[in-house]
Amino acid sequence: MDRAPIDFWFDFISPFGYVASLRIDDIAARHGREVRWHPILIGVTVLKVMGLRPLMSTPLKGDYIAREFERYCRKHGLRLARSIRDPLMDPLPVQRAFAWLIEHASEHALPFARAALHAHWHDGVALDVEAAIHAAGSAAGVPHETMREATSDPRASPLLRAEVEGAIARGVFGSPYFIIDGEPFFGADKLEEIDAWLRSGGW
Repeated sequence: MDRAPIDFWFDFISPFGYVASLRIDDIAARHGREVRWHPILIGVTVLKVMGLRPLMSTPLKGDYIAREFERYCRKHGLRLARSIRDPLMDPLPVQRAFAWLIEHASEHALPFARAALHAHWHDGVALDVEAAIHAAGSAAGVPHETMREATSDPRASPLLRAEVEGAIARGVFGSPYFIIDGEPFFGADKLEEIDAWLRSGGW
């Protein structure tokens, strides 16, 4: 195994993307790997490209997904202010800021993403307003001027679009999604399999 980085895609509105973000870096570190975090918009991949309904509005499956997430949280001792059944926020503002940071202030991108995910899911903060995004940046130690640029620079939109188009070109369709050694893994329930893959060298 060549110790290539793990690519990890997530959407801030994805509850399973959030819980995967809490574990993927530790799993990777145990096996000498780094993780590259990327934005994805499931509103584009699921609704527009795949033509599917949102999970929570899908009859039968929506109720199951809610129970699965609640069961996952109990297993891992997670107490969240936001419920999977709560209305979705608009993820575009925070994803644009994240894409801008990846391109222009990469050292701040990962701390910001972690802080923003924590604010949204653990604290229940909607990240579709500039003040909330700036607060997440402050919590992550991102300079105020850097966050101001990330939320106001018109180049953020095409940067996010390029990230999403690049992800789709690689077959990414959901959150969380991982590519490891050229192999795709989808879902937080694949984390144990990812750990085994890294430990064994793949199969």
